[in-house]
Amino acid sequence: MNQTNDINIREALFTWLNKEYSAYPEYRIVPELGLWHGAARIDIAVINGVLHGYEIKSDSDTLARLPEQMQAYNAIFDQVTLVVGNKHFIEAFKMVPDWWGIRTAHMESDNSIYFNLIRAPKGNPAQDDISIARLLWKREALDILETIGKANGVRSKPREVVYERLVESMELELLKKHVWSILQSFRQGWRSGVL
Repeated sequence: MNQTNDINIREALFTWLNKEYSAYPEYRIVPELGLWHGAARIDIAVINGVLHGYEIKSDSDTLARLPEQMQAYNAIFDQVTLVVGNKHFIEAFKMVPDWWGIRTAHMESDNSIYFNLIRAPKGNPAQDDISIARLLWKREALDILETIGKANGVRSKPREVVYERLVESMELELLKKHVWSILQSFRQGWRSGVL
């Protein structure tokens, strides 16, 4: 059996996700979504009322960075699915939280990638509101604060102060609704959902 690599899994996953979500009127697929102001990235994020991250660990990858990546993903995403090559499946299964989904990826003899659902993702039990707020650009966070009348005193402050005001001003579910809506909309200068 041929070994999987990041590129062939990513291309197959992107195609599969577009088919899966094509029935929904509004969804966005974002490759390499930056988290924690660029300190971490998820391979593919899907925004469709929830934020679902897909992390790829192919047969040619290692799992060395997964513990650090898990910290970022656990703080932000509503759901996470690990897409893992057979080589790392058992070790990865033991590492990730029970609420993460797991799909194995293996290469067929014709070099096509086949995904097998091992565990469906569940809702994240412990998202971090400040990590979610940091997905916004400062201007976007200020726009939300302006809308709810809470921008006074922070307009010229550093972005961290703006994010802190934002999370103090609303419950987590409302914050997520605002942030996911902005991420799902077109952002000038932001990557499109193409590989």
